[in-house]
Amino acid sequence: MDQSVVQIGSSAMDQFGKTAGVVARVRGMVHDGTLRAGDALPSTRVLAAELGVARGTVVAAYEQLDGEGYIRTRHGAAARVVASVDPAPGAGTNPSADGGARAIGAVRAAGAARAAGAARAAGAARAPEAGVVDARPGIPAVTAISARDWRAAWRAAADQPLRNTMSDPLGLPALREQIAVQLGLSRGFAPDPSRVVVAAGTSDAVSLVTEALRNALGRPPRVAVEDPGYRSGHRAIASAGGIVVPVPVGPDGISLSHLADTAVDAVMVTPTHQYPLGSVMPVAGRQRLLAWAADTGTLVVEDDYDSEFRHRGQPVPALAALDASVLHVGGFSKTFDPRLRCAYVVLPDHDRAADAVVAEAVVAARVARGAVVAEPVQAAVAHLLRTGAFRRHLGRVRRDYAHRRELIAARLAGASGTTGLEARALNGGLHAVVSWPGHPAAADVVARLASRGVLVAELADYEVTRGSAGNGVVLGYGAVALPALEHAVDALLEELRAGRPRRRGQRRRQRTAPADGVSA
Repeated sequence: MDQSVVQIGSSAMDQFGKTAGVVARVRGMVHDGTLRAGDALPSTRVLAAELGVARGTVVAAYEQLDGEGYIRTRHGAAARVVASVDPAPGAGTNPSADGGARAIGAVRAAGAARAAGAARAAGAARAPEAGVVDARPGIPAVTAISARDWRAAWRAAADQPLRNTMSDPLGLPALREQIAVQLGLSRGFAPDPSRVVVAAGTSDAVSLVTEALRNALGRPPRVAVEDPGYRSGHRAIASAGGIVVPVPVGPDGISLSHLADTAVDAVMVTPTHQYPLGSVMPVAGRQRLLAWAADTGTLVVEDDYDSEFRHRGQPVPALAALDASVLHVGGFSKTFDPRLRCAYVVLPDHDRAADAVVAEAVVAARVARGAVVAEPVQAAVAHLLRTGAFRRHLGRVRRDYAHRRELIAARLAGASGTTGLEARALNGGLHAVVSWPGHPAAADVVARLASRGVLVAELADYEVTRGSAGNGVVLGYGAVALPALEHAVDALLEELRAGRPRRRGQRRRQRTAPADGVSA
């Protein structure tokens, strides 16, 4: 193990008697360039002894710094800096960071040791000034996965015996069993593994269901979708021969009053965390939706895309937990790595005649298409689920994402000169929607941010009907380290202030933050 451990002295230890003091000092050392990506920190036991504080204080500080994206902690290894920030002009001259002029000593290995540390930190977040900050939605914190668990999963996959057979088109039985177990633990329903069908991502799952409906009906199915909503899903419906029917989204998700007046064969919803606006469908709304579907014979397709990440309030059970006739779609793109292209469909309960028709049609379509996810990938994911690595990973990234969410909420709540600014979708997930009335146009803001090296998505990109989403941007934070995220949010606020027309006598007004976000 590399011994280029940063030594932190014991001077002014009274100033570090609290976790906040340790956190503030390490942050400051990263920002002033004293600590750089790849540098190792002392163990929690060693640092606690040097500072004369309880080890739990240092453990808590490291956990917070890990969640904020400054360092990465791994069991059995030294905590290492992953966020390197170029020193700002005059950095290190302001004693306010630690309440005094005395600095903590820092010793780093130079030359080859520094190069080796940087190589080990490959893939770590770069300083905003050093490159592009990609804050577009859809990418989770892939590098947060335990390297030990990740390698063990692929070794387990490689240990599978070679077979002179074709893959089961419905999916590897071991994976289908583990998916059923995980749903029972986290989503409130435990389907029989025979009802689980493996797909190559959510878009493939939606396309498969649309094709199955088209085959069962003998005509193009009409599928109601949320507007704004999951654009890749909309494209998947159309490419599989379906007709996309947009339905407006309200504060509680898809508008049930509009849906009641719409003749469709199926409706695709994201009730746990509407994409992209983030609203949660209340229990009463879910019951109304299910009652309407039962009365009209409409198939309800639940896209449960990021239900694992709930930052405020209690986890919300899946819609399929309330009614077994719901066709449930989930996957691992938002939890492990989107490059795995591994998702699943949970078929409606076979005991009902209408549900059996849908289930049989989906199975027939899957068999006709054949297996779409390589068996080694399925075996690796099954191992991650079976060994508990999946749940350990979720525990780590939930903390990370909560810190990022808090940063965005605090920055936007304290913004000045941005009357009417509103942030949504912060209850859960990996992105925030920032919207505002009037000028500047979101398209112009997105373009100007891109010229500054900050990439975000325009909210209008998720519209089916032009103008349904309003003026705003979608900011993804799953894979963005905290320093880069701070830079992205500050750049967004600067562009909004610069593009807002000033009116004589204009006064900044504060209004109460909505349940799922903040307003200014």
